[in-house]
Amino acid sequence: MAHDTTHQHESNAKRIWFVFGILSVVTIVEVVLGIIRPAFLAETIFLGMHLLNWIFIILTLYKAYYIAWSFMHLEMETKGLRRAVVWTAVFLISYLIFILLTEGGYVYDVMNRSAVAWDF
Repeated sequence: MAHDTTHQHESNAKRIWFVFGILSVVTIVEVVLGIIRPAFLAETIFLGMHLLNWIFIILTLYKAYYIAWSFMHLEMETKGLRRAVVWTAVFLISYLIFILLTEGGYVYDVMNRSAVAWDF
């Protein structure tokens, strides 16, 4: 009455290389944009920030989402748990970006338009 303890393990090598490829391509795009800094992206202002910075933020958020999706196995979880994790992160990151831009703009205005000399 011995139990059969042999398990069939599927190879995830193809999946790992696919994820590695996607993350590598996104990282290479970020590095190339950072080195080249196209003038139309670096000089265009959108919502108070350069368009190039927005592209970096979006690509970084995509990489973070994809890492959580793949390596934290969110793709195999229920829809409710995935939404709870992803939407909480999206809300908190959006709020952080809003606060940083608002407060950064205020500090910039105070330092440039104030009568007080700021010698740092």
